[in-house]
Amino acid sequence: MSTATAPAHPREVLADLLPASRVRDIALVLGGAALTGLAAQLSVPVPGSPVPVTGQTFAALLVGTTLGARRGLFSLALYALLGLAGVPWFAGGASGATVSFGYILGMLLAATVVGALARRGADRSVLRTAGAMLLGEAIIYAVGVPYLAVSADMSFSAAIAAGLTPFLIGDALKAALAMGVLPTAWKLVRR
Repeated sequence: MSTATAPAHPREVLADLLPASRVRDIALVLGGAALTGLAAQLSVPVPGSPVPVTGQTFAALLVGTTLGARRGLFSLALYALLGLAGVPWFAGGASGATVSFGYILGMLLAATVVGALARRGADRSVLRTAGAMLLGEAIIYAVGVPYLAVSADMSFSAAIAAGLTPFLIGDALKAALAMGVLPTAWKLVRR
């Protein structure tokens, strides 16, 4: 009985289509962090919530999906660390450990997960992309809502009302956008 197996070759993510180099990877990580920081500036306050609607979550999931798990993790880690260090690129130009910092930690984890799923082809079809994006959003909330409850001294039900419920429609729209963008990008690069 042989225990040897064929080596696993992970599928490519969109970033892998660029010529491979360390410089490419560094530029992609920096670009992913910058994109997330810029998207966070698209910020709309939500009445009754300390958490605004931003483009940040969409950017974080897009970064993870297009760069893959490792580069997505590094991009969001860089974004989080620089924001903690004082770079004003969290939502609305904030920095430091704000009440919404848990969502940033969730984005870090979500970018890693959706990046791993993209390596398995989750960004190639509309339905699989929808599943990956919805899982990513669920991860962000699973970390962000409890953090909000603790940091803002809210009950868990109040944190759900302020930090989850008002965002569900917008997140469905972001998932729909990703469902169109990512599979279409793959179709274009295959030509």
